[in-house]
Amino acid sequence: MDESAEAGMCWVASDKQRLQRRVLAATSLSYAVVILDTSIVNVALERISGALATDIAGLQWVVNAYILSFASLLLTGGTLADRYGARNVYLAGLAVFTLASAWCGVADELGVLIMARVLQGCGAALLLPASLTLIKHVFPDAGERAAAIGIWAGCGGAAMAAGPLAGGILIHFFDWRSIFLANLPFGLLGIWLTWRIGRDYKPALARRLDPGGQCTAILALGALVAVLIEGPVLGWHNLPIVAGMVLGFGAGSIFLALQSRRKDAMLPLSFFRNGAFSGSALVSMVSALTFYGLVFVLSLYFQQVQGYSPLRTGLAFLPLTALVTAGSMVSNRMVKSYGPRRLVSAALVCYAIGFLGLLASISTATSSYWLLVLPMPAIGFAAGLITPAATAALMAAVEPERAGVAAGVLNSARQTGAALGVAVFGGLITAVRPFEAGLHLALWASAALALAAALVWRRASKED
Repeated sequence: MDESAEAGMCWVASDKQRLQRRVLAATSLSYAVVILDTSIVNVALERISGALATDIAGLQWVVNAYILSFASLLLTGGTLADRYGARNVYLAGLAVFTLASAWCGVADELGVLIMARVLQGCGAALLLPASLTLIKHVFPDAGERAAAIGIWAGCGGAAMAAGPLAGGILIHFFDWRSIFLANLPFGLLGIWLTWRIGRDYKPALARRLDPGGQCTAILALGALVAVLIEGPVLGWHNLPIVAGMVLGFGAGSIFLALQSRRKDAMLPLSFFRNGAFSGSALVSMVSALTFYGLVFVLSLYFQQVQGYSPLRTGLAFLPLTALVTAGSMVSNRMVKSYGPRRLVSAALVCYAIGFLGLLASISTATSSYWLLVLPMPAIGFAAGLITPAATAALMAAVEPERAGVAAGVLNSARQTGAALGVAVFGGLITAVRPFEAGLHLALWASAALALAAALVWRRASKED
């Protein structure tokens, strides 16, 4: 090979590597910010409550408005990325998320903040599936792609773990609005990096949009969460609550009917005939439900009952959140050694033990933090183990050409679980007084759900 040919090959390789670095930097940065916003807001709840004069139900909406729109639109976000190009949809999602973060930062009423959080979730739902599509296209080699996704996921895990502490530091030096305004420089940097990619990626055959399925999914999930949040406040026999139940049930039934008849459904029901797939989706939903529900009520416990500052609350969560990252880092190796069936089962039992340990530690408003902190590492480590192991089992259960749709279903299950956790656990501490009694009931429910999920998982994975 002559020197000019070698130089040309080096230039092509260098250009390809530069593109890969830009895509990985842009997608990892924005994914970290998106995941950060699912946890960082919890340490600001008490300050938001004071500034906007709201109760626990209002705080549930502040947290859930983001998660709910995120969960509802994820599957459609993936379809839009296929139809209109991953780069275009990713840029649009990141721009919407950044603008919505600015709106959150200047909101002076509860309703305005909730609407801005909904818009944030819409942006996140657009950019998350598009980011995975971009990574898939610029990393054609399976080994390189796996490493890139590992870095991408690791950034998200680190952001989730750092959320409470980062929020506490920001609020300590500034105020609660800073947790949203801090997104702006990262969003603008991500837009600049993505703009420099310079080309878009579209599949030869894109899936069609499913507007009927999308609308009924939003109505069903929104009505369910609204009923769970407002039911303890208004009363379960109140007319709007009963109407919400009817709307949720009706919309859910229509959604399932539409998905069963549509060839190119946004939620392929045929996936759930596979035991490993349905078991993985259930485990992921239960894990998110109990974890995010726990973070929500513990944030209120630390600040409203124990009187912690936002910074001290962020520090108090470190034994929980830091172990999530540790569990994620060793999960793949443990799956190779023990298999997903045994590992996920053991993690769910560990989850239950951690919840029962917290239950024994929280007795009164003067309960010692050092007793309460002892079960936290077990919960965090189990959560870190479950997510990668369940993801690997789910992705192995579907054909490679349907991996994108399956990943969308899994992420939707997780975000739906998170929204339900905040709604259910918040409802328990609203309905049951004193605060510690409602928290005890939430912990009993968490332990029971974890053990039930372990039994379902063992049976589903064994059948498969």
